[in-house]
Amino acid sequence: MANIIKQPCDEGVIRSAPCTVPCSRNVVKWVLAATILGSSMAMIDGTVVNVALPVLQSQLNASTTDVQWIVESYALFLAALILVGGSLGDRFGRRLIFACGISLFALASIWCGLSPNVNQLIIARAVQGIGGALLVPGSLAIISVSFDEAQRGQAIGTWSGLTAITSALGPVVGRSP
Repeated sequence: MANIIKQPCDEGVIRSAPCTVPCSRNVVKWVLAATILGSSMAMIDGTVVNVALPVLQSQLNASTTDVQWIVESYALFLAALILVGGSLGDRFGRRLIFACGISLFALASIWCGLSPNVNQLIIARAVQGIGGALLVPGSLAIISVSFDEAQRGQAIGTWSGLTAITSALGPVVGRSP
């Protein structure tokens, strides 16, 4: 009877184990590009909105507190749920949770653009943070299982470097007409 009952974490360990066969050479380039694009999208959104705050404040008749919540609702949900996003990826599949994060982030971005008032914008930004929390840990986990040990360090370095660069480009992109 004891053999029938397994520990709760066994299935998560089995599902999160790295692939024994990494992706082919043609596929890893696309995997790296997709993961960089996804995580960059989440990171740039943390900085790009800062440039637009004066316009948002005047267009939406927002108070200083409202403007603060526009920025912080995204950061709060991203930071609070990033570990949950990684855990969901281990439980239900990295690719599925990454794709859900991308979809949720994209839909929330459309909602942000169409928000008629500051309250909807704050809620939409929070939903963007949830999407970011799903996709960011998934992007790194996908890289970890897609590259063999010899290439993994370079792939993770490329991912983190390009993601950081896009985050720094946020204010520049936000200023563009």
